[in-house]
Parts: sequence; structure tokens; C-alpha cells
Amino acid sequence: MKSIDQPYILTKEQIAFYQENKFIKLKQVFDASTLAHYRQIIIDKVKELSTENLPLEERDTYSKAFLQVMNLWRESDEVKEFVFGKKLAHIATQLMQVDGVRLYHDQALFKEPGGGFTPWHADQYYWPLSSDNTVTAWVPLQAVPKEMGPLEFSAKSHLLQDGRNLKISDDSENIISSKLRLGDFDQVAEAFDLGEVSFHSGWIFHRAGANTTKEMRSVMTVIYMDKDMKLKEPVNENQKLDWDTWCPGAKIGEIINSPINPVLYK
Repeated sequence: MKSIDQPYILTKEQIAFYQENKFIKLKQVFDASTLAHYRQIIIDKVKELSTENLPLEERDTYSKAFLQVMNLWRESDEVKEFVFGKKLAHIATQLMQVDGVRLYHDQALFKEPGGGFTPWHADQYYWPLSSDNTVTAWVPLQAVPKEMGPLEFSAKSHLLQDGRNLKISDDSENIISSKLRLGDFDQVAEAFDLGEVSFHSGWIFHRAGANTTKEMRSVMTVIYMDKDMKLKEPVNENQKLDWDTWCPGAKIGEIINSPINPVLYK
């Protein structure tokens, strides 16, 4: 059995921590050789498919934050092997305490040397999904010291309603930061060891610092949803775009069962 398919059984305490805080960091999810293998495959594919050509100094805040390439699994059988791996999908199923998960989409998030900060935001602003039974696996393909811009979380901030209508921007950084301080939410900003993976829910607020090193911060993410997730009526233009892009052919009020949203674990 490949490392990407091996079971990773969570404790009751880990599941309870995620359910309370809506994020968790897990150590030793992948070994060094597994990461080294897929790291080079994913890096090569991002170089091939990235369309960002502007110098950093000419980009807006969003574009300075990372190079973003989505649904790499459709472009490479080896990336598909990683994205469809049972280990991450099983962890997502355990954390959400559901019967199984299906793929929403994947995305590579590479923060270039000198790349800017990622503003505070909640992912589910972009998603036309009927519940918050969603979880993103954030998989660094190398160790991520604080100087490289690791993902940061605001614990329990899924309880905050303010800021849910904001896309990633300078406004979201300033407004959400203020709301989180007023609500006295704990901010968790820690380095990631090699092999450490984080998981966060769609409505948890998170950000990342700038990459002040000379090395690319290479991260692969896989977004899972409850296998019984239904499409909801979009409430903004970004959700309409996501419907067309990531849930093609899905109908409002019905389970999202398109050809590019397969069940990955049940």
C-alpha cells in the first residue's frame, strides 16, 4: 500500500479539537520520500500551467500572495494519484464525522520568494455549498518556517458572522483582523514541520504571512466536501463562477455528483 493510501487514525481528542476550533495541524502525515516524489511532479506541473507573468511589484495584493493553479489532477495522472489518495480523504472524513467525502477541487498555492501576505479570509465565501461540512487539506511540500509564510488560523472564528461577505483583498485583511481582535479569537501562527499537514473548515478565518526567504513555498491543497453535499443558490458572483467551474451540471438543491466531483472515501 502506498504511503498516500495508508490509514491515519485520529484520536477522539484530535477530532474533538477540530470540531471545536475548525482547524487542526497533524504531524508526520507524509514521510520525506513521498513528499520529495510528488513535490517535483507538482512543481513541474505548476511551472507548465501557471499563467502569471507580471513581476511581483506590478501585481495586486491577491496576485502577490501566491501562484495558484487549480485541478492539477486533470492534467497529470501522477498528481491525480496524490489528490485521490485515501489517507487525506480518510482524515477529512474523520474530522467532519461524516460517512464519506467527495472532491470539490484541488489547487497548488506557491508563494514566491518575496511574495506578499495572504489576507484574512474564509474560503466558503466562494463556494455555493449547502453546509460547512467542508475541509481543506493544506499540504506543504517542504518544511515551512515562519519566514516562509505558513498558514495561520483564528481558532473558533467559524462562529464569527462578520466578514463572511468579503473576498480576499486588502479590505478583508483590515476588516476581518479588526473583528477578530474585538472578538478576542486566538491566532495560531506556527511553522510547519516536514510532513505536517493542516486541515481547516470552509468558514474558519485564516491568512498567511509573506515569504521573506529565497525559496519558493510549495503547497498542494485538496478541498473535500461531505459526499452528500448539495448545491445552494449562489449569493455572489464568485459562487456563480465556482458553480460553473467546479460543479458543472449540478442542480440547486441536489447532491453535487458531477464527473469532476468524485467520492474519494466512504
